[in-house]
Amino acid sequence: MDWDKLRIFHAVADAGSLTHAGDALHLSQSAVSRQIRALEESLGTTLFHRHARGLILTEQGELLFDATSTMAKKLDSAAARIRDSEEEVFGELRVTTTVGFGTLWLAPRLVKLYERYPELKIDLLLEERVLDLPMREADVAIRMKEPAQADLIRKRLLNIRMRLYATSEYLARSGRPESLADLRNHRLICQNPATPQVSAGAHLVQQILSHEVHSTLTVNNYFGVLQGVLNHIGIGVLPDYLTVDFPGLERVLPEVESVEVPVFLAYPEELRQSRRVTAFRDFVQEEILAYRRQQMGDTSAE
Repeated sequence: MDWDKLRIFHAVADAGSLTHAGDALHLSQSAVSRQIRALEESLGTTLFHRHARGLILTEQGELLFDATSTMAKKLDSAAARIRDSEEEVFGELRVTTTVGFGTLWLAPRLVKLYERYPELKIDLLLEERVLDLPMREADVAIRMKEPAQADLIRKRLLNIRMRLYATSEYLARSGRPESLADLRNHRLICQNPATPQVSAGAHLVQQILSHEVHSTLTVNNYFGVLQGVLNHIGIGVLPDYLTVDFPGLERVLPEVESVEVPVFLAYPEELRQSRRVTAFRDFVQEEILAYRRQQMGDTSAE
């Protein structure tokens, strides 16, 4: 099969238009059209349904596009590895993690990584959906459970728990609850249990809500929950990794907490030698160690 024709087919399928694909490839529309017709003839099938509004892949076209997409990702990976210098760290690194961990713990620390490697380009993908690392939807993942995908290098970073927190100002104004039953007289700030999140957090929220909490503020991520707590709206369910960076948080009902949640860093086996991945992995591990030391210091101070 002609590689050049496959490259043109992939561009057309991705753009959904001969004109747009031609612009991207610096080819005329007629040249692109000829290549697509030649590919269809060589395969003995139709790859596109042609409509006034553009092109739609046939079933056979979808199969070929899946194959060319995999090829493109593999080639991008190979190109990235080739570009990696033995002594320098530069280029793009796609990192995926949850909205809460990414906004509240990781992003504020990245300035140190950029100071070390100013030519690094990080694409931070914050979502609860687990991206497919072997298919190169991302290069590195930090997730709140051990990744189940094959061919991944994984490293357990730490364990966290979801706990109850409030500000001293809120507790001075509204009183400190002594039991879960007392929470009916307070406003609970949390994620809705139906929101995509770590299951341990959802189970803890369900347990608390079963005590007839009368007033709630639900937010679809921990960043929003934290803002509600910091603005003295109520008592929030938050991950314990926030206490180091937000010392104004006071723990409420210390006996109430979720089960432990493991935090893993993972990346594809094929990126084992990537300088960018190694630099990011080492940086995160250093920051985790510093966080643990600070956390232990805060605990001993209590």
